[in-house]
Amino acid sequence: MPAQPTESIELHQVSAADTHLREKLLDNAERLLPVLAERVATSEQNRSLSPQTITDFRAAGFWRMLQPTRWGGLEVHPNTFFDVQIKLATVHPSAAWVMGVVAVHNWQLALFAPQAQEDVWGPDVGALVSSSYAPTGRVEATQGGYILSGRWSFSSGVDHCDWVFLGGFAPTPEGSPPDMRTFLVPLSHATIEDTWHTMALRGTGSKDVLLDGVFVPEHRTHKMSDGFRCDNPGNESNPSPLFRLPFGQVFVRSVSTTSIGIAKGALAFYRSVTQSKVGAADGNRAARDPSAQMACARAASTLDQLELVLHRNMDTLMADARAGERTAIDQRVAYRWDSSEAVSKAVSVVDELFALCGGRALFLSSPMHRYFVDVHGARAHYANRPDASGRNFGRVQLGMRTTDFFI
Repeated sequence: MPAQPTESIELHQVSAADTHLREKLLDNAERLLPVLAERVATSEQNRSLSPQTITDFRAAGFWRMLQPTRWGGLEVHPNTFFDVQIKLATVHPSAAWVMGVVAVHNWQLALFAPQAQEDVWGPDVGALVSSSYAPTGRVEATQGGYILSGRWSFSSGVDHCDWVFLGGFAPTPEGSPPDMRTFLVPLSHATIEDTWHTMALRGTGSKDVLLDGVFVPEHRTHKMSDGFRCDNPGNESNPSPLFRLPFGQVFVRSVSTTSIGIAKGALAFYRSVTQSKVGAADGNRAARDPSAQMACARAASTLDQLELVLHRNMDTLMADARAGERTAIDQRVAYRWDSSEAVSKAVSVVDELFALCGGRALFLSSPMHRYFVDVHGARAHYANRPDASGRNFGRVQLGMRTTDFFI
């Protein structure tokens, strides 16, 4: 299929209530697949997405999907956002990863105080924000805000962004509970260090961000506790139920969803190759191999189950938000487990298909090689560890309190 010119990938001016918005966004993603497939090798070589891909995503409306309408956004249902991410991941996992984790920041920025939103979107409603949430830097309290110094790693897509979210603990009085926050910093005040020399998700450009005594005013911080309670400084100016979702539920899906698309891409590739493959040694058609048939059945069924469960979960969260209710903690704990377990199941799907592909899958030029290493790269993310969320899920089922508040 010939690549479509990216100039033709445009989003009509529609309201967030437009019933065709979901179909339009998914169609834009579908039309971009050929050009994204052509860019995989270059992205891997450069260890960063091409600027043209960022531009294409902008024209397609992807960056605006979770942005408030008052700032030119679309406020789509999260399932639409994640379905676009899945579709992109079927051909270019790194591009899907960056789209997911950068575009979701427009959702979190809407939770910040209105002044922070004005700081970013006032000059440019198309500004992009990268992130590194692990609290690895130093945070010192000062008049009117905080001083940040240190190094934060794994900031995906940072080369193409204007601002960055950095995680850290705000100082608290002795004996008080921890106060973890997200600090909003202009990237013009930071140094980006190219440390991204990896075997997986190479095109994400997830480099390090360094700060040396950068002042962050109080209004450019967001408390994780506010995100947990679904009661944020930005809710008054952005009253949509979309922004009443629990922070943890939305964020973890942005880093787990790519794995589903990777597995779907691996299955599509395996089917296309196996349908016509004939064994060099025995002349038998690979499609007649019972192992190949069962692998396709298991993969298709598993992926269907994953999408159904995750769609159901987000539908429930949105229904509760529309009703002005908070989703029960035990449900949120279960949904957290579902998100991380989806990655493990996607890994299992890809592993089985990779093994059945034979020696050809070992070549760097093989799409199956890319799916294999990238799905394992996704699994390595802290939020995608199934053991931690699984143990907590089990604790809650056995009558104990949750120990995870990133839900």
